[in-house]
Amino acid sequence: MIGLGAAVMMPIIFTALGVCIGIKPARALKSGLLVGVGFVGLGVVTALLTSSLGPALKGMTELYHLNLPFFDLGWPAAAAVAYSTAVGAFIIPVCLGVNLLMLVTGMTRTVNIDLWNYWHFAFLGAIVFFATGSLAWAFYAATVLCVITLCMADFTAKGFQSYYKDMEGISIPQPFCQSFTPFAVAVGWVLDRIPGFGKLDIDAEGMKRKFGLLGEPLFLGLLIGCAIGAMRCDSLKAVADSVPQILKLGVTVGAVMELIPRITGLFIEGLKPICEQTRSFVETRFARLKGLSIGMSPALVIGHPTTLVVSILLIPVILFLSVFLPGNKFLPLASLAGMFYLFPCVLPITKGNVPKTFIVGLVALMCGLFFVTNLTPAFTKAIAAANCDGIAVPDGFEGGAALDFASAFWCWIVFHLIVTLKWLGAVLAGLLAIAMCIINRNRTNKTRQTC
Repeated sequence: MIGLGAAVMMPIIFTALGVCIGIKPARALKSGLLVGVGFVGLGVVTALLTSSLGPALKGMTELYHLNLPFFDLGWPAAAAVAYSTAVGAFIIPVCLGVNLLMLVTGMTRTVNIDLWNYWHFAFLGAIVFFATGSLAWAFYAATVLCVITLCMADFTAKGFQSYYKDMEGISIPQPFCQSFTPFAVAVGWVLDRIPGFGKLDIDAEGMKRKFGLLGEPLFLGLLIGCAIGAMRCDSLKAVADSVPQILKLGVTVGAVMELIPRITGLFIEGLKPICEQTRSFVETRFARLKGLSIGMSPALVIGHPTTLVVSILLIPVILFLSVFLPGNKFLPLASLAGMFYLFPCVLPITKGNVPKTFIVGLVALMCGLFFVTNLTPAFTKAIAAANCDGIAVPDGFEGGAALDFASAFWCWIVFHLIVTLKWLGAVLAGLLAIAMCIINRNRTNKTRQTC
């Protein structure tokens, strides 16, 4: 099933789930297929972005000698490697069991049915296994990350549901997205105390009103695409000669900015009935579990205008910063198409403020470059051991990794607690997870009593 990929695996899972919880087979099948169409659409659009930006970004790296020894394999490679290990083979039943245990003990209010993205937990388990040689520590790390993520999903659920439209009863239990929540809180707190920064309170709609066409994600994509295309040229004559290619790249990036919100609408249409029926099914049979959130893919909300604008603006910025940051050895290229997934849990905290969201993303990615550089040796061992077809570190590079998850704060923290500090760190990681569970349980109990 894992070999089928998300576009086939998720429709099968959601169709079966829909029938099991009481949705008519025809409607369940349609919902499942719409989810599959959404995954296919996102795959096509992100592949379009990658294939279009790839040559331009490669030209920039050659022109400005942006050569770094760690190769960017992108998230598909990370997912394939994660699911091809001993940890990945059992990660879905293990994490479902952890989720069920937390539900019945009141430690979480999220039911995580985003099964494909369980590869994030398997990824951490895989690199811990190849760093320690212990399968027990690998499953322990994956379990701790699962617990932390479920608690973070509960902590952010209310803000997420109130900020985004049509997201009632939904939370985001994905480690990568939740790893940027601490950055949004900390950086936002600092920015709010800078005199005059509050005057830059511009969201995506405000940009449209203030700048007109220039504030439209479609037009911004056109401009950024043309700028990246021009930056690969070494002279004005080269720019003039490359005008057709530059314009084509600009229109392509603009098209991606316009298509992603339309594709995410398919996810919403397909997942909404499953979400609503799952909540009804559980609450009808387990009265004490009323008020649950259903854990869904962040793909539901990556089409938000602020996410699109900030993601495209960050691509050239983080590319150049990766060269000048001391100690960084990783050049992000393939992972840049996944930039949209940084912000689903950030926007409810920044309230969609474009300057604030951009700074949060910039700080998080700068730290993320160090995280991925630090974790690349362990991931490179996992690549060699997994022996997945077509996934290998190219000749001339020292290692391979993916910015998409290896840069995640929670992944890096749990990895070093267990691998670097060993028994002491493992105890600290367990205490952290238990503390978050207790806080979460007390918080949700208090909320229910108030209601």
